[in-house]
This record gives sequence, structure tokens and C-alpha cells, in this order.
Amino acid sequence: MKHRLSVLLLSLIAFVPHIPAMPADSLRRVGFSVSFNPGNEVKMDKYQRKWMKGTRNYSVGAECHFMSLPQDSDAYAADFGYPALSVGMKYSFNHGVTMHRSPDEAWGKAQEVDYDSRMGNSVAVYGSFARPLLRSQRWEIDYTFNFGVGYTAHKYNTVDAIDNELIGSRWLIFFGAGVHATCRIAPTWGIKGGVEYWHLSNGALNRPNKGANFIGPSLGICYYPYYEQVADKAQRRFSLPFRKYLYVQLATGVGAKTLHEDWQLTQFNTAKGEENYRTDKFRRYVCYSVRADVMYRYARRWASGLGVEVFYGSHYRHVEELDRKNGSTLPHSPWSIGIAAKHEVFYHNFSMPVALGVYLFRQMGENARKIEKPFYERIGIHYSFPRWGGLKVGINVNAHLTKADFTEVALGIPLRLK
Repeated sequence: MKHRLSVLLLSLIAFVPHIPAMPADSLRRVGFSVSFNPGNEVKMDKYQRKWMKGTRNYSVGAECHFMSLPQDSDAYAADFGYPALSVGMKYSFNHGVTMHRSPDEAWGKAQEVDYDSRMGNSVAVYGSFARPLLRSQRWEIDYTFNFGVGYTAHKYNTVDAIDNELIGSRWLIFFGAGVHATCRIAPTWGIKGGVEYWHLSNGALNRPNKGANFIGPSLGICYYPYYEQVADKAQRRFSLPFRKYLYVQLATGVGAKTLHEDWQLTQFNTAKGEENYRTDKFRRYVCYSVRADVMYRYARRWASGLGVEVFYGSHYRHVEELDRKNGSTLPHSPWSIGIAAKHEVFYHNFSMPVALGVYLFRQMGENARKIEKPFYERIGIHYSFPRWGGLKVGINVNAHLTKADFTEVALGIPLRLK
């Protein structure tokens, strides 16, 4: 619980957007929007299609937007074409999302229940970054990224949601993305429509952790008193040269995870009546990581590079014991080594690092061999402290083909090369 609370606290710190100091007429830089968003749960694979029944949901949302104007001489805002930074809330009505396991040999010892499991409603609070791709006097087209935390009062349990493999925790990680077009119908008002994707999961901090993935259209109305100025290209004359440079970034992380092996054991290989039959209580294991990257910051807003990564998993002994009981003779090691392509997007002190890596060495047993790919992904939200040499702190979610492996708190330091 202490670990989960610390992750939540750091999430809230990381996901609140950087808002520059505003002049006296700051209300001209603040807008808001409300939206309606019907969606469908995406069946991600054959496994999910076997027990997913209802998929419909709908959401309502509201956002408060903050905009830097051309006269603010904000180099980051100018480079991104004056994006909107927002704080938002999304409430989703998910009772139409239902699950039910019918008799199937693949379920092993799991027995069918006489009801459909429901996902339950959820709420998310997040920070948003909306970058315009096109902006004219009447039309704006943008893409958005949202990061935050979610909550649901109704998660997987053995009483009335035993087939709810989507959500295994009350506190969740929220991620969203979308593409929108806004039609300006008045000097400060617009109608906004688009397509949005959003995801809720616990980052492998509990089980189950299939995660809920929704996609659907959105329609809303927005108030933006700043639009006239940012749409006027004649006012956007500010520019500030950027000096490109190489740097080495050293980072370390401490995280936690629950095991897919334990989920498989208690769901499908434990008989009804036994203590852990389809339980909702799972042990968390600590995991560590160390990284060394060579990065080239070729623009103010982003950098790319390559890194070597070393992971240590404290769960390897438990996995080895389970494998030996099942007759597997595969070797096991707590160490994993990978090489990864890196990209990081910057906006003032905030950044979003992403990585796509391939394992050079990994021996995590039978389950990893079956369900993991030889590559892995990572996405995070970081905040840097210039007064401490650019020290960064943030949260990363490491995954295998979008399925979370572990969530970690990360600390890094960039060392600029002359």
C-alpha cells in the first residue's frame, strides 16, 4: 500500500502540466471545454474475445485549458505551434462492459458462475497536451496525449466480478490519445469533434491486469478566448535559436510487479474450495533497473538516442520453483540485459520518454518464453530540476507488446558532452 500511494503521489506531480507565470490579463489565456464520448472496449486478442461479452460505454469530460500567447515569448510554445496544456476529468459509465467465462477446456479448473461480471464506472484526472497540426481563422486540427490517474470502486473480486479480468485495482494509471477537429462558430467558441482512445490499468501492480482499452468518437464545445491571437500568423514572430548537443543520460529505477504466473496458477490450476482459488490477493515483487543512454538533442522539443539497460527481478526464485513443479528445465536468472532505441519529448521541465528495446539476455522461465516477445516497450512522465544539474524524477511503465510488466519510480541525470 505504501508503494502504491507513493506511485500515486508522484503520478499526480508528474501529470500536472507546466504552466508558465501569467501576466495580469491571464484570463485571456484560460479556456475550457466539455465533451461526450461514446466508446467500445477493444478486444485485444483471441483470449479476450472468448470471455468479453458487452463492450459499450460512454463518458463525459471537462477540461480547463492554458495557453501561452505569442507576446509571452515562450520558446517551447512557439516551437510546438502554441499547444494547449490542460487539466481534465473523465467520468466513464462502464456498466455495459460485461464479461463471462463459459465452459472451456482452456480454463482448466476454473468453474463457470451464474452471472455476468461488470467492469463498473471509473473516473480519471489527468494532464493533457494538445498540439495543433493546422490552425486557421475557422478550423483547428490537433492531436492530444493525456496522462493521469484513475479510480474505480468496482474491481475484480470473487463475489460479483469473478470474470472481470480487465481491472484488478481501485487505483489505476490512465493514458489517452486523440485526434480532433474544431470548427470556430463564434470569436471565442468552437465545436470540437474527433476520435479518442483511452486506457486504464494498474501497471502490473496487482492482478488481474488485462487493462481496459476504449476507442470511440467524441463531440464537445470549447471556449477559447485566446484563439484569435494564436490563429493570427502575423503575431507569431517569436523565435529563439537552439544549440544542438550530445549528452549521456544515466538512470536507475525501483519498481514493483505482480506475476502473471501467480494469476495463471490461482485462476486455472487451483480447484474450487482450495484457499487461493481465483483469489484477488497477490504478492508484489521488487524489481530494479539501470540505464546508460547516449542521446542527441537536435531540437528544443526532442532528443533521440540509444541505450543499454540492465534489469534485476527479485521474483526469479519463485518463478523457478513454479517451473520445476511443472517439469520445466529452463534456466532462470534474475538479470536481463537489453538495448533500446530512445526518444524523449520536452516541454519546459516536463518530458515524455519512450523506448523500444530488444533483449540480449533474458531467462525468466516458461511463462516468459510463451507470452513475452524478444522486445519490450516503455513510456514515462518525468520532471527535471535545472538547479540540480537537470536531475529527473518520474514514473515509467515497462511492457511487453502493450501488456505491463512492471511500474517503477525512476531517477536520472543527463551529462552534457562538450
